[in-house]
Amino acid sequence: MIIEDRNELNKFYTKIKRNEMALKDASAQRSFSKTRDRMSIINLLAVLLTIGVIGRLAYLNTAKASFLERQLNTRILRTITIPAMRGTIVDRNGQPLAVSTPVDAIWADPSSIETLNPKQLDELAKALGITIQELNIKLADKNKTYVYLKRAMSPDKANGVMELDISGIYKIQEYRRFYPSGEVTAHVVGFNNIDDQGVDGMEYKSNQALQGVNGSRQIMRDLKGNIVNTDILQNAKEGAQISLSIDSKIQYIAYNALKAQVEKSQAKSGSAVVLDAHTGEVLAMVNFPTYNPNNRNGITPDLLKNSAAVNAFDPGSTIKPIVVAKALDDGLITPNTSFNINPYYVGPKRITDDHQKSATATVSEIIQRSSNVGTSKIGMMFKPEYMWNYFREVGLGTKLNTGFPGETNGVMLPWKKWYPIDQALMSFGYGITASLMQMAHAYTLFTNNGCLLPITFDKVNSPNDLQCQQLITPKTAETMRLMLSKTVEEGTGRTAQTADYTAAGKTGTAQVLQNGRYLTNQHIGSFVGFAPAKEPRIIVAVTIDSPKVGSYYGAQTASPVFANIVDESLKSLKVKPDKIAVAKVK
Repeated sequence: MIIEDRNELNKFYTKIKRNEMALKDASAQRSFSKTRDRMSIINLLAVLLTIGVIGRLAYLNTAKASFLERQLNTRILRTITIPAMRGTIVDRNGQPLAVSTPVDAIWADPSSIETLNPKQLDELAKALGITIQELNIKLADKNKTYVYLKRAMSPDKANGVMELDISGIYKIQEYRRFYPSGEVTAHVVGFNNIDDQGVDGMEYKSNQALQGVNGSRQIMRDLKGNIVNTDILQNAKEGAQISLSIDSKIQYIAYNALKAQVEKSQAKSGSAVVLDAHTGEVLAMVNFPTYNPNNRNGITPDLLKNSAAVNAFDPGSTIKPIVVAKALDDGLITPNTSFNINPYYVGPKRITDDHQKSATATVSEIIQRSSNVGTSKIGMMFKPEYMWNYFREVGLGTKLNTGFPGETNGVMLPWKKWYPIDQALMSFGYGITASLMQMAHAYTLFTNNGCLLPITFDKVNSPNDLQCQQLITPKTAETMRLMLSKTVEEGTGRTAQTADYTAAGKTGTAQVLQNGRYLTNQHIGSFVGFAPAKEPRIIVAVTIDSPKVGSYYGAQTASPVFANIVDESLKSLKVKPDKIAVAKVK
């Protein structure tokens, strides 16, 4: 094209410039578009990276949480309990009956223990005294940081475990209970479980006071599992010492006398209780057979049972003085009141005597000869409600509230359900049940001037603080002491005599009650009495259950045990003999 005009030329140049500008704008737009695209990609990558990081963190906070926690625990292990030493149980003279000795416990942190090779497993299991299977079970859960492998180990054996030098295995000191008197005091003191908690006897009754207050400490370790520092957070506080009323010497005396008689007569079992006649303190309480609390392998429930406190039996004739005492106190009879003691019927039941020597007997003779007929006639003088209330006051049919675990109420029907035969039978110890401890308790009426004492296993520091219940007059109590001494001197209780001391008491014999029926071929022989007769120092109660050799009467089974316990116990207490020796005339 030929440009001839200037104006045309200018128009031409202007058009070119416009085209150039358009091209530049297009190029810039394309450049901006490319930049925007690049930024979008960068932003997308940033978002994806952020999501990845967040996802990773979430993964670490979930799937790896336990791992991180274990890693933290490699620095600070945990707070460990420091067991408190259990308080000592001592007798009234300070002799130990239960003490705590140091032992070791081996524990593990499964989370920090690497897989053990067969040799390590075998060595560790043998050192612990357990099987490899048991060991594997204990170490299986890697989320656990504290597992007991073996407790109550001797220091030597525990050190043998630690010498294996296995990371994640530790020891800690604990305490094991030891009972110096073993089987002799087992039923009184009781025993503890593996956690050092009382489960029977005085260990159970006084558990809170005995157990003390545990302490604590924090254990730190390095990445290899080695303990590098321990800090005591709280010191342990030792438990309190418990002083019992028990006299260890008298406990041994009673145990040996009882054991000898049970073995001699091949009896099922036997029990004996010794009380302080003026404080109600339990000086001894024994049963045979018994068990060793230091080694309880193979112990049966029957051996664990404290029969003297938890078994209820028909007391038989030992209840007769309690009935007669109330009738005397109420003025219904005198020691010289005479009764016809020939057999007679109360409803459908015929009442007879085992030792009838004549058609009549005075009240004193009724006690001496142990007349069922005479005592039943005396008992029938009371109104049922009156007699029931009196028995309850004496402690029959109700717990003694000593706090001793398993203590029985005994059984006594409500008076409204009594038939005349029920009242007659209860007068001489049938149709009513009581523990041996309840019967010993009832006889405090006679030794404490008619004032019934509470029974206690705690040492009485101030006898003046004792509270008793006056149920009969001091004169009646004195009269009963005289009649019961005559029973030992001339009556059914002659086998209860000792060489150096006067004694008073009453024999008893009753058929064994089982599943609501009396067994004609099994009997319980008993004796409850006190000595010296005029100024009593101790009360002794004895039962022999189902002897197979010799007589089953209380006079032949229980009375000799009473005599042995009385003679040796009073000597141990340094009581002056009160029997006057009679010189033999040549």
